[in-house]
Amino acid sequence: MLTRETILDFMRETAYKPMTYNELEQHFGVNDAFEFKEFLKLLNQMEQDGDIVRTRNDRYGVPERMNLLRGRLQAHAKGFGFLIPEEAGHQDVYIHANDMNTAMNGDTVFVRVTGKGGPSGGRLEGEVVRVITRANTQIVGTFQNHGSYGFVMPDDKRITRDIFIPTEKFMGAVDGTKVVVQIVNYPEGRAAAEGEVIEVLGHKDDPGVDILSIIRKYGLPEAFHEEVILEADAVPDAPTEEEMRGRRDLRGKRIVTIDGEDAKDLDDAVCVERLANGNYLLTVSIADVGYYVKEGSALDREAYNRGCSVYLVDRVIPMLPHRLSNGICSLNPKVDRLTMTCEMEFDAGANVVRHDVYPSVIKTVERMTYTNVRRMLTQSEEELEEAGLIERYGYLWDDFRMMEELAMLLRGKRMNRGAIDFDFAEAKILVDRDGKPYDIVKRERSIAEMIIEEFMLAANETVAEHFHWLKVPFLYRIHEEPSAEKLQHFMEFIANFGYAVRGKGNTIHPRALQTLLEEIKDTKEETVISTVLLRSMKQAKYDAHSTGHYGLAAEFYSHFTSPIRRYPDLVIHRVMREVMEGGGTLTEERLEYLASRMDDIARQSSERERIAVEAERDTEALKKAEYMMDKIGEEFEGIISSVTSFGMFIELDNTVEGLIRLSDMTDDYYHFHDQHLALIGERTSKIYRIGDEVKVRVTRVSIDEHAIDFELVDMKPRGGGGGAPRFGGAAQGEGDRGGFRGRKGRGAPAGAGAGGPNGGRGGFGARGKRAGSGAGAGKRRGAAAKAAAAPGAAPGKAGHTGPLAGGDWASSVNALARGDRRGGKRGGSGVATKKRRK
Repeated sequence: MLTRETILDFMRETAYKPMTYNELEQHFGVNDAFEFKEFLKLLNQMEQDGDIVRTRNDRYGVPERMNLLRGRLQAHAKGFGFLIPEEAGHQDVYIHANDMNTAMNGDTVFVRVTGKGGPSGGRLEGEVVRVITRANTQIVGTFQNHGSYGFVMPDDKRITRDIFIPTEKFMGAVDGTKVVVQIVNYPEGRAAAEGEVIEVLGHKDDPGVDILSIIRKYGLPEAFHEEVILEADAVPDAPTEEEMRGRRDLRGKRIVTIDGEDAKDLDDAVCVERLANGNYLLTVSIADVGYYVKEGSALDREAYNRGCSVYLVDRVIPMLPHRLSNGICSLNPKVDRLTMTCEMEFDAGANVVRHDVYPSVIKTVERMTYTNVRRMLTQSEEELEEAGLIERYGYLWDDFRMMEELAMLLRGKRMNRGAIDFDFAEAKILVDRDGKPYDIVKRERSIAEMIIEEFMLAANETVAEHFHWLKVPFLYRIHEEPSAEKLQHFMEFIANFGYAVRGKGNTIHPRALQTLLEEIKDTKEETVISTVLLRSMKQAKYDAHSTGHYGLAAEFYSHFTSPIRRYPDLVIHRVMREVMEGGGTLTEERLEYLASRMDDIARQSSERERIAVEAERDTEALKKAEYMMDKIGEEFEGIISSVTSFGMFIELDNTVEGLIRLSDMTDDYYHFHDQHLALIGERTSKIYRIGDEVKVRVTRVSIDEHAIDFELVDMKPRGGGGGAPRFGGAAQGEGDRGGFRGRKGRGAPAGAGAGGPNGGRGGFGARGKRAGSGAGAGKRRGAAAKAAAAPGAAPGKAGHTGPLAGGDWASSVNALARGDRRGGKRGGSGVATKKRRK
């Protein structure tokens, strides 16, 4: 019987040339009619799965021999995209908007590399040849009724065309309702995608509809299937004596949980003791979720599909039903619980001199909060007495001090080996019962949070190394080194502030980056440089092979400590117990099976984590915009967090971020200097760059766009000498955010709200299903601007058309290159006094 592997092996041979199905039939000796029919079905299935490709003249071959790359398309709101190749280590490929070939964000596609481009000529460029798998079968958006037809404007800005809806497919939707649309026909050429409404969520202004729309947008599951609930209900409320037999009994230890006030799924507990030899004994016990969630069960399949719990602003979408996550699997105080324990003995240098991993049973003595542990460690005895904390937790006081000692030793060792510690302020958005935000507060990272963080890191590293050397299939958390190109850009960026990082060749040890973070601590540029460094890093992900964790400077690392909310943790818990019960190894059959599953679990878990992060960010941006809605006209202090060719982003102290558009900077014409990430005034030589403190006023808020616009306080109108206004659109730069989505009116090409060369989204023509150009408007403005330029003046870079006034502007650029502020808005000090590191 002819198999998929046989065909692929043949096509991958060096001498193979693409063949027709008749030639392949002859080569493989397909004789009878039934065998021929099965052969054709196999070929079609392999083509559909993307294993092979059929050329225009009906010849078959494998994609890698046809200059084709397979990967996931990451689209941008401006129409272009990038292919993220499946091939590990392969460079991303830029896809122009005209080369997307019906592909949409998230689709799995084949791309043909057509050349190289970009500023340095090193960026791969290509075109989509074929869509293998559609990621978008359903779209969430706002419905607009046009009588004989309708449109749905997608909430996801990366879907750049509205969805055409025939009148018979409205399903009762009216103007302004949020709907879920099933795509019937995907976009072809200038024709829009066509769909049908399958769910009406409610009017976009109704309470709760905004978050529900985001849940549908990312395909987050809400309710659990009945069979999952039935399995969860069958789990007992407490472990039996028989279940505890054979486990190490730790119920006599003073074990505590330390979590946030509102946490309900308590999956980790800790205990620190001083041994007779002076060493520390750290015991980290994690809820044994894998004991209750059996491999292959309905609970397990559901957890695999969800991947992780999702923490939205007003709710949690759990990976497991609450009966497990808040019940038998939660390490609630003073009750017996089954756990997996990692026990570590540390010497005075925080070195692990002995460790053990085993199944256990515990009974925590207290359910501590970060707030109370922090108070126990930082407040005076009088303050604690007054608050009643001495009476309540006094017997644990010495334990907490010992925890602090050990945590600081662990942290010191981790920093010395080069772990990178980003200390970003996180915000918590407080909402009322209707989901309306009423405050934004910064989350504290106190000594209590740091204690748990260090203990969990130590346990994760110890478990990862332990099972790595046992050579059993496992899941690791890996973080690859940043690319040389991104590191180079980062080095050029920090040079603007007078900093340098030492490295060898194209590599930089994470210790050098942590040294930089320590050097910028408490400076005004700390947040900005930390943010740019974080963006230069690759994303951590799950993998079946241990390749190290760059950010932690750890050779071995896994996720062991949160099996209630992360599927990889649950998987390795089951592997750990199976290995322990098997005397330290597994049967050949189990080794083979688990090894075959780990790559898929790692890929699925990484993908689900990415979706969860995007959904969480989306809800935060939505609620921050909603919070600022009634603050239009109010003034705030902020810091420039990003500078672009179309304006600058300002972050307020409460972490809300908004945009000041170039069109609103009316005291001068500003040019974007990309190397220094600065805006420089053409006439006044005023300089704005990342890290500068500014005072802003809220001018516009768009709930639909999750966007906030600011203007500089005391910004004066442009004076004479700067030339006539040259940009008719909403932004001087590239028009990324020119106007809040100029998409009204579909009887003519759209673009009215777009500024700069890139224009806005295409609208729809007179018949309602043909997209207008939209992109041309900005370019026409650019051409008009060029014509209006002063005689003899040199045009700027793309997106900055018009006269560069030469003298003052050029001197400001030179001042930036020297690392000082001469000619800028602050005189000659600033970061000029900061010496470069050798």
